[in-house]
Amino acid sequence: MKSMSTVFDEAVLEDRPEIDLSVLPSLRADIKGVSVLAMDVGTSGTRAALFNNRGEQIDGSLITLPSASYSSLISGSGIDPGSLVELVAQTIDIALERAELFVSRIDYVAWSCFWHSLLGIDEAGRAITPLLGWADARAAHDALELREQLDEKAFHARTGCRFHPGYWPAKLRWLKRVQPDLFTRVRYWLSFSDYLFLKLCANPATSVSMASATGLFDQMKCEWDRELLSVLSVDPEQLPSVAAPRSTVQGLGEQYSSRWPMLERAAWFPAIGDGAANNIGLACAARDRVALMLGTSGALRMLSSRVPPQTLPSELFCYRADRDRVVIGGALSDGGSLLAWMKDVFGLNYDDDELNRRLEEMEPDSHGLTVLPFWSGERATGWSAAARGTIDGLTAASKPIDVLRAAMESICYRFALICRALDAFASGASIILAGKAFLSHPIWAQMMADVLGRQVELFPDPEVSIRGAALLALETIGTIDSIELLKSEPGRVFLPDMTRHERYALAIQRQEDLYRRLIN
Repeated sequence: MKSMSTVFDEAVLEDRPEIDLSVLPSLRADIKGVSVLAMDVGTSGTRAALFNNRGEQIDGSLITLPSASYSSLISGSGIDPGSLVELVAQTIDIALERAELFVSRIDYVAWSCFWHSLLGIDEAGRAITPLLGWADARAAHDALELREQLDEKAFHARTGCRFHPGYWPAKLRWLKRVQPDLFTRVRYWLSFSDYLFLKLCANPATSVSMASATGLFDQMKCEWDRELLSVLSVDPEQLPSVAAPRSTVQGLGEQYSSRWPMLERAAWFPAIGDGAANNIGLACAARDRVALMLGTSGALRMLSSRVPPQTLPSELFCYRADRDRVVIGGALSDGGSLLAWMKDVFGLNYDDDELNRRLEEMEPDSHGLTVLPFWSGERATGWSAAARGTIDGLTAASKPIDVLRAAMESICYRFALICRALDAFASGASIILAGKAFLSHPIWAQMMADVLGRQVELFPDPEVSIRGAALLALETIGTIDSIELLKSEPGRVFLPDMTRHERYALAIQRQEDLYRRLIN
């Protein structure tokens, strides 16, 4: 295969492990049988790794390709989807270069992708709108109009989604209102994963998982919601077909078949939502274990084989991992991104160890500040389209480190409110923490245990979504047993300090009082 290394960042190339060619026979033996290339297209970059037929990641096969392009999705502005397609293609280039050390072929490609994106393409398959991400709040007015026009409670029960600018209904209404000519030119409305699938494999089919997080999908019937489509003046024929159970696509488009001969016979699964993959990768695939992820954003989710609930608390969403499993939970738009913003704006140029030490020296809620962590808007629990970040209680004695700790605690408080709502479905479940934000700042994991008043366990691997995508694919083809039976490696346990928990309970009430005054 022709090397394309010259187009990649030096940092990525330096990350490649040295492989002793003398041990290649044993390495190849490690992947005998089915080989799966798994990918995760996330909001901070792309990742890929090779898995064997037992669902074990092959050492040395993992690659990551971060990109500043994704910052536009996080900040709420649209971006050119073509640039992200090429980023994924470059990730596959590197992944296949490494895979050649281990296997002669790839049997399956499984992948996860970020939920809630939207773009429109024309008859020729060209993107004619920017790619709009979940943080784009320009449809806030339209979300409010939908709430006034329709019975949101009924649609929430049916689609699992509130009327919110992060979902398709408000975005479609906004596009129709502000760019009616462009709206009428769109032939198909797609998620980014659908567009990527179209470009790579010449097939625009979507998965139940990706469709379920659009806000246009009937979770019980597993089909597009025609009543809502009618309100939005969208023809069902403008949406991608929903892939049948266990279906795959074989063969690449002309542009990529010669570029990736190793994938010539590989069968591609449609992408699943990254949140669902995250739960599966953490072995949180049943109601006794819930996943609390904190990366750029954050989410608390349970995965269950039960049908969608007939009554869904207003705080929560309900999506799907596949046709047999639902994902119930709540998401925060701000997580590690808020920590990074504060470090940058306040000039807190500490390395992680020093920052953790300074934070650990502080008493809980000792700063006198109340923060509403909505720099990127609010999703759970209130789903307010108008919510904005707030720091209340500043005095001349306040220091940047005080504001930073207050913000970290405030995110824990929002998770506590989601946890209360989720207890209706997963009461007493073990809480598994995941994400680079926790791994880089264990003090944040301890805060979470203290705020929740519950033991939490921190999963040691930051890259779990690629594993989840691989495991679901391997279950589908029958090489592993049910994902509900999977076990994960043990992680670091954090026990709650109940004295701190009582103090944090008062702070949560103070945050809720501020929320009611400013937002409700």
